[in-house]
Amino acid sequence: MKRILITGGAGFIGSHLCERLLNEGNDVICLDNFFTGSKRNIVHLIDNKYFELVRHDIIDPFKAEVDEIYNLACPASPVHYQINPIKTVKTSVMGAINMLGLAKRLKVKILQASTSEVYGDPELHPQTEDYRGNVNCIGPRACYDEGKRLAETLFTSYNRQNGVKIKIIRIFNTYGPRMNPHDGRVVSNFIVQALTNSDITVYGDGCQTRSFQYVDDLICAMEKMMITDDCFTGPVNIGNPEEVSVKELAEKIIDFTGSKSKIIYKPLPADDPVRRRPDISLAKEKLSWQPKVGIHEGLKKTIAYFEELLKSENI
Repeated sequence: MKRILITGGAGFIGSHLCERLLNEGNDVICLDNFFTGSKRNIVHLIDNKYFELVRHDIIDPFKAEVDEIYNLACPASPVHYQINPIKTVKTSVMGAINMLGLAKRLKVKILQASTSEVYGDPELHPQTEDYRGNVNCIGPRACYDEGKRLAETLFTSYNRQNGVKIKIIRIFNTYGPRMNPHDGRVVSNFIVQALTNSDITVYGDGCQTRSFQYVDDLICAMEKMMITDDCFTGPVNIGNPEEVSVKELAEKIIDFTGSKSKIIYKPLPADDPVRRRPDISLAKEKLSWQPKVGIHEGLKKTIAYFEELLKSENI
């Protein structure tokens, strides 16, 4: 049994990671300030004697005795991270410093949940880990993009200077049960709009593409990354290389839900990437990992979750 700290553990991805690690017989500390995380995501874990929930903001130092750290804390949707951009930067930067300091003191391994947003609006397609990106450092998304880029700098610097055992993954678009229905992400937006027979809002002409991975595939990759040899620190792309246009996604969701929704088009937000697709050759080589859940299967599971949520919450 390991004692594992997960920051942002009550979030969409963090809650799935908590559940998986508990099911594998570990002792889990879930740390969250509940800015975007929700008790609803982890309420079914509360009675597990090996699960500990702590309300805490990683901008402030945190002390605990643990064997591993997964650093997931940070709002990840534009709707949320643009509400308070300074807070977003602090979470990525000061949070990384605090968690790296803890890992250094304890001499334990720490994984950073970075993002495909470090590539910005990429000029290289698909994106490989050695691509340095095309990020607007003063744009509306910069608080998240640059915060995550600097977090990667901090992680690699702590590794080189202090020998901290680090792992960095770059997460591409991920969806699944427990997504926040109001987070502004394309999958949750479209599903909620379709289930309520509201107009489905597509920004731009809908030809921009994304690569959607189901959350179970991501959690599998995170665990595989954590157990790799200490010499392999990453970063490594974790995503589904199957490319889907935003318009095609909307059409699939309308079809799967039997919705009467119509697609409407609005202007594309500033710095919104036109294409996003990971090259996962490194993940295949180093982690023996590739996604298993196709978009049809994943969407149907996610739609089923939102159907129940809408009924129970009267959203």
